[in-house]
Amino acid sequence: MKRIYIISGERSGDLHASNLILALKSLDHSISFRGMGGSYSKDAGVELAVDYSEVALMGFLEVVLGFRKVLKYLNLVKKDLLAYRPDALVLVDYGGFNMKIAAFAKENGLPVHYYIPPKVWAWNQKRALKLKTICDQIYSILPFEPEFFQKFDMKVHYVGNPLLDEIRKFKPHDFFFQKNELSYQPIIALLPGSRKQEIDAMLDRMIALVKEFPNGQFVIAGVDSLPESVYAPARKAGLKVVINQTYDLLSHATAAVVTSGTATLETALFRVPQIVVYRTSAVSYLIAKNLIRVPFISLVNLIAGKEVVKELIQDDFSVEKIRAELNLIFSNVVYKGEMLQGYDLIQERIGEGSASQTTAKLLLDSL
Repeated sequence: MKRIYIISGERSGDLHASNLILALKSLDHSISFRGMGGSYSKDAGVELAVDYSEVALMGFLEVVLGFRKVLKYLNLVKKDLLAYRPDALVLVDYGGFNMKIAAFAKENGLPVHYYIPPKVWAWNQKRALKLKTICDQIYSILPFEPEFFQKFDMKVHYVGNPLLDEIRKFKPHDFFFQKNELSYQPIIALLPGSRKQEIDAMLDRMIALVKEFPNGQFVIAGVDSLPESVYAPARKAGLKVVINQTYDLLSHATAAVVTSGTATLETALFRVPQIVVYRTSAVSYLIAKNLIRVPFISLVNLIAGKEVVKELIQDDFSVEKIRAELNLIFSNVVYKGEMLQGYDLIQERIGEGSASQTTAKLLLDSL
């Protein structure tokens, strides 16, 4: 019986990990799983040594301040990994934590498989050489990554994007409006992120938009992995918050304001015109600005290789600038049409592959 130790560290990684687990099980029912993850991984059959919600941090400064906490869980996972002694370690995204675990596993003779590798192309690109020494197999979900890694004489497998699998499975709720007591005004979806620190940084300005568009209906995509209190300011301001219904929300939205991350690509695949926003602490922003080596922050623009959607980052993330962009989306047919053409290009570039099944087969073949 094969044993796999699998680690994810935030919501989207946990979702992709769970789909990979289900794909692996469909190919080999005898595999047992243990590791670190969240509710998705647990429901898919992973015996959780650590729930990622205990560890999750974002931003350079926040990670430094929370270093002791991270170190505690790093050591816990290392001990658990050695005790479990799996046939393979599978790492899913979550680069800062998982690269340390990969190096440790390699030192201890464990095969290391990285699904959704760290974004080493964004900053400190020499980390690719580190990945090369600590990973046996890398499975990429971004179409431009194989070419980047080739520069370091690395072969990575492009397996397609797992969001396509999720969106294919999705069926819209027939009574979404009634279920959530929404009116039939046009919906402007607000996606503030899935981590408390993100939402705390983004929500106030998203809420301030409401009075700017009295004929629109602002609806927030919430998640149940966070306490209800996180969304209390939005509810107090009269906004609707729909929990774990992001795809339903996007399938009914006219436009969206989206915190940079996986959600920008999801919004594009639902063909919803969007504005990408992001804000972090001043120190984290200054560090990132000096380190980052790519021209865009959103996956949409990175995959397209050009500006398809407007990015309003840090000081540019203001109510006035978001209002101006939303007005362009609503009133300028050419502007909106060019954005949708950009979405077509993205769809073409990521292809139609089934990422979970492809990765599962490659992984099992390599064992």
